[in-house]
Amino acid sequence: MEFAELIKTPKLDRVTLLRSFHPPVEGTLCITGHHVIFSSRKDSTEELWLLHRMVDSVERRITPTSSSIILKCKSFRVIHLEIPNVEDCINVANSVEWLSSIEDLTLLYPFFHRAMFDLMEDGWTAFLPEMEFSKIKSHSDEWRISYVNRDHYLCPSYPQAVIVPKNVDDDALKTIAGFRHLGRFPVLSYIHKETKAALLRSSQPMVANGNKRCKEDERLVNAALGTGKKGFIVDTRTQNLAQLAKTKADSFLGTGGGYEPEMHYPLWRRIHKPIDRYSTLLDSLMKLIEACNDTSGSVDKWLSKLESSGWLSHVKDILTCACLVAQCLDKDESSVLVHGGEGMDATLQVCALAQIILDPDCRTVRGFEALVEREWLQGGHPFTVRCQHGPFVSPAARTKEHSPTFLMFLDCVYQIHQQFACSFEFNEQFLVLLFEHSYASQFGTFLGNCDKERKELNLAQKTVSLWSHVNRPEIIGTYLNPMYDPNNKVIWPSVAPQSLVLWSGMYLRWVLNPSPQMAAWETIAEIREKNKELRSKAIRLRRYLMELEREAVDMGVLKPPPLPEEVPLVGS
Repeated sequence: MEFAELIKTPKLDRVTLLRSFHPPVEGTLCITGHHVIFSSRKDSTEELWLLHRMVDSVERRITPTSSSIILKCKSFRVIHLEIPNVEDCINVANSVEWLSSIEDLTLLYPFFHRAMFDLMEDGWTAFLPEMEFSKIKSHSDEWRISYVNRDHYLCPSYPQAVIVPKNVDDDALKTIAGFRHLGRFPVLSYIHKETKAALLRSSQPMVANGNKRCKEDERLVNAALGTGKKGFIVDTRTQNLAQLAKTKADSFLGTGGGYEPEMHYPLWRRIHKPIDRYSTLLDSLMKLIEACNDTSGSVDKWLSKLESSGWLSHVKDILTCACLVAQCLDKDESSVLVHGGEGMDATLQVCALAQIILDPDCRTVRGFEALVEREWLQGGHPFTVRCQHGPFVSPAARTKEHSPTFLMFLDCVYQIHQQFACSFEFNEQFLVLLFEHSYASQFGTFLGNCDKERKELNLAQKTVSLWSHVNRPEIIGTYLNPMYDPNNKVIWPSVAPQSLVLWSGMYLRWVLNPSPQMAAWETIAEIREKNKELRSKAIRLRRYLMELEREAVDMGVLKPPPLPEEVPLVGS
């Protein structure tokens, strides 16, 4: 397909751009195969580049006296373009609609984008499973790396290398994959450095109404327990939904799902901590953004809309579950297996958040990138499907598979971040960056639904990794937290309603001008940098003073300081 076929009007003059926090600007509008580009006629620095992929919906407003289009973006941004000619307006709207709904991933911008910087590090090889396994091996030798999923034939949504108990062989893993929904057998997610308790994740077991048994599966999960220990199975569904899953036919196996029967898993205690997912989250986000964009009503009305969206209630549920898992691993010193149905949404949220609570390395820039790569990208979260649409999508274009799951995870991270502001190396803008790139990007990192698809698309050779870009020294400095003070302890976030706040830097950044807050953070960064310079200068002066004192003593100009008096021993 040629992009030119979809672009009836590639260039227009005398277009007026209306944006938040900016006066109206007249200029030239260009439609390319991947971007909407606007440039001012008066100021060459006044430009707008918008990826078609970021556009969620296009609204036409045509009257006898005017014509315009409104581009509503997945990033919650709303852009208003006034176009003098009605036919041109319709052509632009149609082009953007067509180009923003292209399903062939190989036609998206990451395959055409060329990095304009030297690659100091290849982000595609920065967080390989083998590298993560080397860290785990330093804490426990009870685990091994398995390539049973080579070529992804056993589980399409898992990477080719997974970490499993050492005493479970590959033949057993093949049997277990047939027992778990979509082949997602239990794999290691995290090892607690002190308690050695293991965090595993998987999909639901296919036990059906007859409580089908798989002894290999039982042996695998029991292998994660220490001697004389018991563990917890955290199911992110309600007990009724888990029970109902037994009666549903599974498209992968043709049998029903369910949960681990206590009679077959006596060393494990099952806990149900229900977390909403899929279209429920998108409904909630749509109501939230609608409330955030409504500036006409009273404060009480706005607060009522915010509460009725249920967004913060979802945040609370996920954080509560993550804290429970972290407590089991840390305080109870017990291993945990987390799953729901498929194990691709709430399971990943909970496992990733538990690690942020427990592991200070996950609160650094590089550690957080490794977490996203390990738990989300290699963990099989279907980014292309989930991030297909945002809160402005029309009801006709929605499916139950569209869901802001990753955004919800980032919001939970922000809640912990704002409670422990000095414990994170990165700032909230880093989280916003990941959110935007997960929906539309010039980089290939978040393309595809699983590791198998990314290999088939040959992304590592044909696209640039986001990590290669963001980890450059001149870029990463923008996303560092000036208040960062490394904290090696476990951090326990509060999930009380008064502790959870609306993330204004995410949902209100196109409604309220963020400039004053950004200026304040820049001032804080400057003060911290000046403080660092003064401390360094004071240390150098102290050393210089000590050298002068030693020289003066050697020359006899200064007497050496008296030795401290000896303290007499008791009874002497």
